[in-house]
Amino acid sequence: MSDPATPDQVSRIATAAAPKPAGHYAQATAWRDLVFVSGQLAARPDGSHTADQPFEVQARQALASLLAILAEAGSGPERILRVTAYIVGVENWPDFNRVYAEMLGEAKPARTVVPVPELHHGYLVEVEAVAVRGG
Repeated sequence: MSDPATPDQVSRIATAAAPKPAGHYAQATAWRDLVFVSGQLAARPDGSHTADQPFEVQARQALASLLAILAEAGSGPERILRVTAYIVGVENWPDFNRVYAEMLGEAKPARTVVPVPELHHGYLVEVEAVAVRGG
């Protein structure tokens, strides 16, 4: 659950609808109306792995976790300012574009896709975002 904060404090965002952090970090932090979502690998909310699944399955899971964290923070796809995606293999870029467009709908935040040689636990995709919350 999110802890309340005054506008000058940082709050930590947590939801059971996304995997618990495996290290010393929060799923997201917020300061005033800005939300910074930590990199989300394609782990399921219960912590089980999808690294043995096809790229599309992993991309959907990573984005679903990101969107669940944003929802907990009082935000959503239309309020995302910037996304950074790390993908293993340039050949996965078209699949990422397709899944990303399906899951974000009309939202078109600024975005960077960074091809990388590998990710932790053998995952093929990781996404992070900066968004605005509130109405």
